[in-house]
Formats: sequence, structure tokens, C-alpha cells
Amino acid sequence: MSGGTPSKANPAYWEGDIPWVSSREMDQDRIADTPLHITSDAAEAGSRLVPPGTVLAVVRGMSLAKEFRVAITQRQVAFNQDLKAFACLPDVDAVFLFYALLARREYIRDLATEASHGTKKLETDVLAAVEIKVPDVSIQKRIAGILSAYDDLIENNRRRMALLEQAARLLYEEWFVRLRFPGHERTRIVDGLPEGWERVPLAALCAPDDGIQTGPFGSQLHQSDYCDEGVPVVMPKDLVAYRVALDGIARIPEPTAQKLCRHRLAVGDTVYGRRGDIGRRAFVSHRQAGWLCGTGCLRLRPNPMAIQPRYFFDGLGSPETAGTIANRAKGATMPNLNAAVLRSVPLLVAARHLQERYVAQVENTSEQVDALEAQNHRLRAARDLLLPRLMSGEVEV
Repeated sequence: MSGGTPSKANPAYWEGDIPWVSSREMDQDRIADTPLHITSDAAEAGSRLVPPGTVLAVVRGMSLAKEFRVAITQRQVAFNQDLKAFACLPDVDAVFLFYALLARREYIRDLATEASHGTKKLETDVLAAVEIKVPDVSIQKRIAGILSAYDDLIENNRRRMALLEQAARLLYEEWFVRLRFPGHERTRIVDGLPEGWERVPLAALCAPDDGIQTGPFGSQLHQSDYCDEGVPVVMPKDLVAYRVALDGIARIPEPTAQKLCRHRLAVGDTVYGRRGDIGRRAFVSHRQAGWLCGTGCLRLRPNPMAIQPRYFFDGLGSPETAGTIANRAKGATMPNLNAAVLRSVPLLVAARHLQERYVAQVENTSEQVDALEAQNHRLRAARDLLLPRLMSGEVEV
């Protein structure tokens, strides 16, 4: 089944509560919600509704050059024209079909052909011709149950991570937006700010010379440079929920990364997406140190003598600073940023002792989130190791 995009000329279509799925949200295995929602009238006029437990796959877009994205819905959703939905026969379990397609994702990806503007496409008849070994439905359900157990643990960890990160954001908002920080009752307000606070341009808060810089241009990093193992290259699509998502991340050999050493990430850096969905960003911990800031991203390196790096990262998400950045993003069809635009953006700098006190409280949260993300990476690796063995019958159930 094909989907579609309701008319953007009718704003009322986009004021509903039905999640509308595009290829951007297909970087996760389970779809429970999306940033954009439509009404039932919009779905009838220009999209398509599918029930919970429907398998979706990306059949058109740039992502097909690197991966075949497949997911399963957790609730009723609508979807756009870059996706296909699968309606299963009575003797095919939808969750089994999802894992069966996941097991063949590299093979299916390689079936994609060139489309316009450098994108890829999967023809419907080509996708329909892909053969999948389908055992008795009772075995399908057992296989799906084994693999779902891994994804259930991953989903539980994601929820815990979201709650931890929400707590950190609420603390920042309480102290530095509402100005209810410890000791605020005894602090003088001077020119609308607590005494000792100031608004400072990002350029003055970052390291001299290369404190704010774009990732390598296409002429420096070619498609042929990428490999299956090596140094991760952080692209905008990898900036998910204020973290760098490892699933599907591009990699390059170490010698190539050394040639692009000025783009390597260090602890305390912020990676900021400069194209499309402005505001995506991730804080670089010791786990990501040495990775590469990729094309489509900006690397911001705060000067620790001028500002606490974690406070700097969270400050970029404050309503005032985030709004300024979004308003300065250029581009008629796709918003984009450059280093020059960011340099003059002001950021509220609180008293240093408050920055340190804030970071001391959220650092433990960050460590917990990193540990949960690492655990999820191990769970996915274990699931993906078991997946082809279950599908081939090598492991009996």
C-alpha cells in the first residue's frame, strides 16, 4: 500500500492527533509517535491510515543508498509517499514479517535503483519479488517472540533515557529560564538579568580560530571513502534525542580520518545539524571522542575557560537561543546554517558557580544515559547476530 502527503496549503490538516510517518522517523524499529500529526480528513484526502502492527518500509529517498529502513507501527498511523505498507495474509505474522525483512535488509537495499536528484528507489514489483522463508505461523510467532524480547528491553531503556534527559532539561529550564536557581531570592536583577550574568556571542564562548566549523565538504569525503568498519562519521540523521545514534552510522578508515583530523570530535564538543530539522544536536562524551563531524553538521568547541561545556550544550536548546538560531537559518526549500551565522548568536551565561553546580547534578544523569545507550547497542548486536540464524532455521525454536 502507498501513502501520501496531505496538502500543506491547508493548515487544518496538520492539527490532528494521527502520527504521520516519513522516512525520517524510519530510523527506529517501532513507530509509536512522530513530530508531525494530521487529522482523519487529511488522511482521507491525501494519505493513508494503517492499524497498529503494520510493517512499513522506505522505498524512495537518499537513505536507500546506505540502508533499507523497515519498522512496525505501535498505533494507528498515516504515512507518506516514500513508504510502503504491508498487509499480511492470515497465515503471516506481522512481527515475523518485520524481522524477516530486517534480516534481508542489505540484500533489499542493493536492489534499489537510481532515482532523480541522487536519490534511490525500490520498485514495487522488485520488492514484491523478494523471497522470504515462511514457516508455520506458530513457529513465526515463536521466532518473533524471541526477537521481540530484545527489542522490548531496548524500548524500556529508551523510555528510561527519555525520562532522565527530560529531568535534566527541566532543571535547566527551572534555573536558567524561569530564573529560580539556588539563591535567586538574594540575587539582584540588573538590566533584566541576575547580577553577574550576561549574554555573550557564541564565537566569544568557543575556542579561538576553529571553535565553530562545518564538517568536511563532499570534495573532501567521497562516497567511496566509506566502509563497514572504522571511525564513525556523525551526520544529521544520527542526531537523535540529543545523542549520537550508532544504528546505521557511516564509517571511514582510520587513515582517512587522520587526513580529516581537524574535523575529529573531542570531549565537550557539541555536534549540531546544520541542514533540515534545525536544532538537532548531541553532546560529545568520552565515548564519541575521536569520531568525525560529518558533512551536514557543525562542530562547536566551547572554551572551558569561558563557559562550562555541558552548560553550553544545554544553553543552545534554551527557547531564546534555539529560536534565534532557527530564525537565522537560511534556505527556501531546506533551512541550513553555517559557521558565520552561529558566531553572532547570543547565549545566556550564568554565574560560573551556578554552571558548575548545575553540571554536577546533570553529569550523573548523562552517565546513566550513556550506559543505557551502550547497553542498547549490545542488545541490538546480539539480536542481529541471532536474527539470520532464526530465519534460516539454523537455530530451532
